[in-house]
Amino acid sequence: MSSVFNTSTGAIAALLTATAFAVPAVAGVSQAEADKLGTTLTPIGAEKAGNADGTIPAWEPLANPPAHTAGDFYADPYADDAPLFTITSENKAEYADKLTGTHAALLDDIAGYKMIVYPSRRNCSYPDFVNAAIKQNALNSELVADGNGVANATIGAPFPIPTEAVQLAWNHNLRYRGYKLNRQFASIAPDGNANFTPITVYDEVVFTYSNPDIPSFDSLNNISLKYLQTVIAPSRRAGELLLVHETINQVKGARNAWQYNPGTKRVRRAPTVAYDNPQSYADGRQTTDQFDLFNGSPDRYTWTMQGKSEKYIAYNSYKWADPANTYDQMLQPASLNQDLLRYELHRVWTVEAKIREGQRHIYTRRVKSFDEDTYNMVTGEMFDSRGQLWRVQEGHILNYYDVPTCWNNSDVTYDIQADYYNVQGLKNQEREINYTYDELSEDNLDPAALRRRGVR
Repeated sequence: MSSVFNTSTGAIAALLTATAFAVPAVAGVSQAEADKLGTTLTPIGAEKAGNADGTIPAWEPLANPPAHTAGDFYADPYADDAPLFTITSENKAEYADKLTGTHAALLDDIAGYKMIVYPSRRNCSYPDFVNAAIKQNALNSELVADGNGVANATIGAPFPIPTEAVQLAWNHNLRYRGYKLNRQFASIAPDGNANFTPITVYDEVVFTYSNPDIPSFDSLNNISLKYLQTVIAPSRRAGELLLVHETINQVKGARNAWQYNPGTKRVRRAPTVAYDNPQSYADGRQTTDQFDLFNGSPDRYTWTMQGKSEKYIAYNSYKWADPANTYDQMLQPASLNQDLLRYELHRVWTVEAKIREGQRHIYTRRVKSFDEDTYNMVTGEMFDSRGQLWRVQEGHILNYYDVPTCWNNSDVTYDIQADYYNVQGLKNQEREINYTYDELSEDNLDPAALRRRGVR
């Protein structure tokens, strides 16, 4: 499948050759292990075969994706699939071993909550240059700074054959999501009557780590992405700007962030844009490190692998992302409109993160599940200082088949204790992601540019 990016094959080949000789293979897995990628494993490291029951199919790229024009919404390649069954609170015991902690809690907590299960489709894929880089990452990538940083990786998942829990967090943080893009989305926190005022955000991002022409890991200067967010609505917040330069080795250098306030017309450093500080557009219902389900440094936790298992997760969420849906139709008083969501059986990696001694976070324990085919985080359970389940997360994966890449189209956080929720990433009444934003320059994503934009 062709990519929307015009990649220099020579540049990538030179990078991969240089990387292969720059770092000893002992930094990663053996050559024999790496050679499983693209054979018994998918290029990103998932099991290529289906399961013994036939309920999870073998992986294969989407052969004939629908025609797509950049900037348009994505047509559903599986629109003709019929539901297999529905999981409710009444029959959940039949499926208990296939439910994440998130969904078990939601079935218990929300009256009428249901999961409509469809045939599983494993068609997520990535450009050839990404697959080639991931194979080199398998050989060369290493954890540094006690797991709080990564070295000698580029472009895609650094640990396609993960052996440590924190590697999965890094696979999620550094997974391939394109190179330069922009999008507009809504973040909504409905009240108990499903009344809401959307916060509409326009953002631009350069995933510097995923630059197809990157000369070397060292050339990144410890920056994995540059992100600029502009608040569009409501009017009382319009013009607020947030700039983030995310780091790869978070001990060597912490995240850099700046904010522009249109009231004061000043740019200031924003060191609180991290960890458990509230997100600026989530009505206090999500922490900063819940954006994209998880982001930032893993350093406040000790990470433990819980293994891989088969779970029902939200997947191929085209019906949910359909622009024909209005936000009023999608958001109900207690939950999302579950009639619009599609669940499939997939293999997921699950890890547990417990607060380190001497560290603090409002979530003292977190359980995270990652889709094996993409490393997208798909569900999360967060526990309070008493050890009680507090909030749960769910992501809604979409195959952006023209790039190609798979990413959560939106995600939702439910507060189990306070009975409310917040959803972000909604684009149904906005604009779709533009993965061909080639004109975006990194020079437009620095503090000086933030000041210029604010003055305008």
